[in-house]
Formats: sequence, C-alpha cells, structure tokens
Amino acid sequence: MASISFLEASIAIFCFLILLYFFKKTTHGRLPRNWPVLGMLPCLLAVLHRCYDYIVEILEISDLTFSFKGPLFAGMDMLLTVDPANIHHIMNSNFSNYIKGSDFKEVFDVFGDGIITTDSELWKNLRKFYQAMLHHQAFQKFSLSTTTSKLKNGLVPLLNHFAEEGTIVDLQDVLGRFTFDTILILITGSDPRSLSIEMHEDELAKALDDVGEGILFRHVKPKFLWKLQKWMGLGHEKKMIEANAIFDRVCAKYISDKREEIIRSQRFNDISYEESEDLLSSFIKLDTTKYNLLNPSDDRFLRDTIMAFILAGRDTTASALTWFFWLLSESPQVVTKIRQEIISTNLSKTRNGQENLDKLVYLHGALCEAMRLYPPVSFGRKSSIKSDVLPSGHKVGENSKIIICLYALGRMRAVWGDDALEFKPERWVSEKGSLRHEPSFKFLSFNSGPRTCLGKHLAMNQMKMMAVEILQHYDIKVIKGQKIEPVLGFILSMKHGLRITITKRCPS
Repeated sequence: MASISFLEASIAIFCFLILLYFFKKTTHGRLPRNWPVLGMLPCLLAVLHRCYDYIVEILEISDLTFSFKGPLFAGMDMLLTVDPANIHHIMNSNFSNYIKGSDFKEVFDVFGDGIITTDSELWKNLRKFYQAMLHHQAFQKFSLSTTTSKLKNGLVPLLNHFAEEGTIVDLQDVLGRFTFDTILILITGSDPRSLSIEMHEDELAKALDDVGEGILFRHVKPKFLWKLQKWMGLGHEKKMIEANAIFDRVCAKYISDKREEIIRSQRFNDISYEESEDLLSSFIKLDTTKYNLLNPSDDRFLRDTIMAFILAGRDTTASALTWFFWLLSESPQVVTKIRQEIISTNLSKTRNGQENLDKLVYLHGALCEAMRLYPPVSFGRKSSIKSDVLPSGHKVGENSKIIICLYALGRMRAVWGDDALEFKPERWVSEKGSLRHEPSFKFLSFNSGPRTCLGKHLAMNQMKMMAVEILQHYDIKVIKGQKIEPVLGFILSMKHGLRITITKRCPS
C-alpha cells in the first residue's frame, strides 16, 4: 500500500508541475488554448476549482455551443451546448439518434441497468412500468402520506429542538436526511430514520456522496487514467469501489427482507399487505407478461432499480431546496410574498391538500427560479449514433460525446434575458397570475422529451410541502461569512453545506 500511495503522490506532483507551466499560457483570448497532444486539458485543470462559472463564460462568448478538445487518444473530446434549439433537437425531434451510450454506462457503472443508464427496449419497459406505478392513485396517496408523516413526526420535532437549543445546523444535511428517509420508504417501505436529533451518519447516504464526486472526476480525467486508478484502487476510484460494495450489501438486505415479507403475507393470506404500494413490492410482484424485459426474480436487477430511484429522489430534491432557502435569505421580499400566498390559500385548514398546493403559483415559480440558477443535476450527457448537424450548424460525428450544461443554461442572457443572473420568481408568473410555462428544452431541470422526469409532479409537491411547513412556522437565518459555492459533482449540492440558525415564528 505504501508504494501505491507514493505512486499516486508522484503522479499528482508531476501533474502539478505541468499545470504551473501551462497556467499562464492556457487561454487564447478568453477561450481555452488547444495545445498539441494535451488539447485543452491544462486549461480545464487550471480552472477546475471554478469549473461551472468558467463554462458559463466560455459558452456565452461561443454562441452557446463550444467544442472541447481533450488530449490525443484520451477520448475526452466533447461538444458543450446550452443552445435551446440544439437541446430540443437532441432531446426531442431527433431523440432516436442520441442515446446514453456505452461510455455513459461505463462512467455510471455503479448504477447498473437502472432507468438512468439504459437505452432502447429495456429503457422503454422500465419507463412504461414506472409511469403506470407513479401515476397510480394509490401510489400518489402513499407518497403524499409519507411526506406528511415525515414532516409531522420527523422534521418538525427536529426543527423545534434546534430552535429551542439555539443550535447552528447544516440545513442541507437536514433536508438530505428528510428526502433520504422518504425515498427509502417509497422504495422499500422501510424508514432508515436518519432524520433524528442524533443525526447519525447513514452509510448508504455517505456512499452516494462519494459516487457523485467520483462520477464528475471521471468526466475530467482521461479514460485510461481513471480506469487505471480503478484497477489499482486509488483516489476517487477507491471510494467508488467501496461505495459500490455498500450499495450491493444494503440493497441485498432490503431485497431479502422484502421477499420474506411477501412470502409471509402469502402464507397467512394477508390481504392488506397485498395492497402495499412501495416500489420494491410492486417490482417483485409485477406481471412480466406486460414487461417482458424486466426480471423481478433477478436480485441484481432489483438492486439497480433501487439505486436509480434513490439517485433520482434523494439529493436532487435536497439540493434544490437548499439553494432555494439560501436564495430566500438573500431576498426577504420573496419570503413575504410566499407567506402571503400561503395565507391566502388557507393551506393550514386543508392539511396541505393537493388541490391547494396547485394554487401556490408564486411558490412554484420561486422553486423553478431556484432550479434555473442552481439545477439539481449539473449536466446531462448524450452520445450520437450517426453523424448529424445541429441547428447551430455544429457537425456531430458518429459516437460523439455531447454535454448539456444545465448550470450554464440557466445563466445565459441569450436564453433568459439580461437579468439572467437575478433571482426573480416573477418571471414564472403571468400577468393574470397563472403559472407561465417555459419549454423543457429551455428549463431542463426535469429533463425533456421522451426522458422527461416521471416524478416531476411528486417532487414539486414534496418541495412545496416542505417549504410551506418551514416558512409558515420558522424563521431561518443564514450564518454570515460562510463560503457558498457548488460542489464539483453530478448533483449540484453546496460544497460546505448551509449553516443556519432557526427560530419559531409567532402564530399570526
């Protein structure tokens, strides 16, 4: 192990010395310089600490699309775009030509064959089943009751404790625990109870954090390098291997326990259990004649299904809400308007009923505005099957890698106007007070086209319910002086969390 550590350190020092040499010569004007052999990699490494904002700058002066050239034979060439016309072409009108691809599956290999990584007929089967389940009235009621129960019995007691103690708390951690517990209940029917006063660390949640970071670094390293590190068990790849082992072990336990529950219910003819609506139960009991490529008897298939849902429902929602509350702390006038809207809808008298959640237009707009500026997923990735020409005029070769930069998309003045960097929920509200629709290829937080997020409505409802509960009953004060910046990762979380104090509001 000592020799491996020395090797890794030597590689790091060598790369650092190269970086020093190229640092001052790495741009041509404001664009990254394309060096012989090394391509634009020196520039990427030099700006990695501010990668997201640098991409914003590059795309803004490149008419929304930019060709990145990686080192020779490193497989890092990619086309970066935030052009809505290109996005619509890729995600909608020429959808069949743009897939996840084998490279995507390699980079996201820890998620196996879940809906996030698959293409073709398997993806169609998965999506067909998810659509039927998520839109089923019983599952929607289950989701609503799960969120309501976790608010009442989990979040509120915890926030009351923090308020009484005057404790400084990481809001992102609290929100992440809330969404982690609720998504595990919806998937497995089991509550991990990570949202508690003890705030114990859940190994599955920690493993997800490590994987998110590792996936991003696989995008900024030559393929041969991260594969070598994986083979040798070094750096981020070592964490990915350890996280994958945790995923396998924890999911195997959930699957085993669920199979035993189903067998026990059948033995005792438990009718109430047969109506269970958690995802894992539905998958194990699904009718394979309708979904011929889905195999509920295969534990690996069930493991991949669990992981895909956790990835989709845990950090995305927590990240969106964390940035939302930070933006509110910078815009007290927005908080006032949201509270006025909550009062006018009489939410407290209907226990956050679905019909009144839909009336919270300004809150809906504020959440969308937060996700425009800080999208839960920082980038999307596609691979072309055949050569093509994008609406922008850029030529795409066979098996080309295309990166859609969601963070940059929300900050483009050419797309959102001169006030693109401002937090303005009003841009989502029409003159008549109704919700203003923005096309999905412009606002991509819930994806677009055939791959549009099936859980969009459920996610928005959960975020509204959490926001209403907190804004109605608590005042949040962000601790001054902390550094607010996004983490480099697939999920756009806050790098250092969001430290706050919380006080209870007087009933109005």
